[in-house]
Amino acid sequence: MRLKRKRAKIRAWRKHFSLRSVSDRTNKIKPGDILVFSTFRDEYVRLPYFMEYYRNLGVSHFLMVDNDSQDGGREYLADQPDVSLWTTKASYKNARFGVDWLNWLQAKYGDGHWILVVDPDEFFVYPFCDTRPIRALTDWLDVSHLRSFGAMLLDMYPKGRMDAVRYLPGQNPIEIASWFDPGNYVIQKNGAFGNLWIQGGPRARVFFADKPKKAPALNKVPLVKWDRRYAFVSSTHMLLPRGLNQTYDTLGGEKASGVLLHAKFLDTFAHKAEEELDRKQHYAASVEYQSYYDNLHDNPDLWCKWSEKYINWRQLEILGLMSKGNWA
Repeated sequence: MRLKRKRAKIRAWRKHFSLRSVSDRTNKIKPGDILVFSTFRDEYVRLPYFMEYYRNLGVSHFLMVDNDSQDGGREYLADQPDVSLWTTKASYKNARFGVDWLNWLQAKYGDGHWILVVDPDEFFVYPFCDTRPIRALTDWLDVSHLRSFGAMLLDMYPKGRMDAVRYLPGQNPIEIASWFDPGNYVIQKNGAFGNLWIQGGPRARVFFADKPKKAPALNKVPLVKWDRRYAFVSSTHMLLPRGLNQTYDTLGGEKASGVLLHAKFLDTFAHKAEEELDRKQHYAASVEYQSYYDNLHDNPDLWCKWSEKYINWRQLEILGLMSKGNWA
C-alpha cells in the first residue's frame, strides 16, 4: 500500500503540468480554513447554487479544476473572490478521472486543513447540519482524534419525467429532484483498502437491473483532515493510508457519518449522458453512461412506490442511511 500511495503521488506530480492557472487566490487561504476541491466540465447551470450551499455551510475557499468547459462556467468562477481556478484540456480519463489533478492541489494547498472533495452535483449533509456549521463537525472530529468522515452517495430524482421541469442557475436542485430510494442497498467490505463498498439505489434498480454488480459505488470519504502524504486512489471512494477508509462501525460503537445528496437526475441529464458517452472519458470505457443512454430513449421515471421524499438529515438517520454516532 505504501508503494501504491507513492505511485499515486508521483502520478499527481506528473499530471499537474497540464494545469494552467486562471485565477490563483490561494494567498487568501488562512490556517484552519475549510476548503472545497472539485473538478467540473460544462456545469455552469449548477455552479451558483453549489457555491451558495457550501459557503452557507462554512467553507472558506474553493479550489476548482475546469476540464475545458465551453458553457461559461470557467469565466463565472474566475470572478468569484473565494475561488482559485485551474483549467486543462488534458484527458480526464488519463488523470484517473481528475484524481491526479486534485491530489496535487490537495498536497500543495490542503496540508493541515479539513478538505471536502465533492462534485458540483453533490451536497454534503451531516448530523445537525441544519443548526451547526461544518466547523462544528470538524472541531468535534479533531477532539475525537478522527481524520476522516464517511458519507453515502444518495441519488436524488424527480417524480415523473426528468425533463418535465427545467433546472435554472441558482436554484436548489433538491426542489426538483427531491425523491430517493430508502432501501435496496447492498454493502460489502473491501479487504484491500478497508472501506465498505455500497451499491444500489435507482441506478442499480433502473439502469443496472440486469447487472447490479456493475452499478456505481455509493461509498465515499469526502471530508478529510488532509496531510500532504495522503492520496485518493479512486475518486473519493477510497484513499491511502487505508486507515482513513474505516469510517464505519468500530468496537467502540457506530461512527458518525453523513450523506451526499446526488442531484444528477435533472433535465440536463440526457444531454450530459450522450456527451460523456461520446467522449469516453469515464471508467471502463464509459459503461455507466452507455447504460444511461440505452435506458434514456424512453426517459425513465425513476420514481416508484417505495420512493421517499427528502425532508432532512434526521429522516436519513431514522432510515439508517447516516448516523450522528456519539456526537451529541
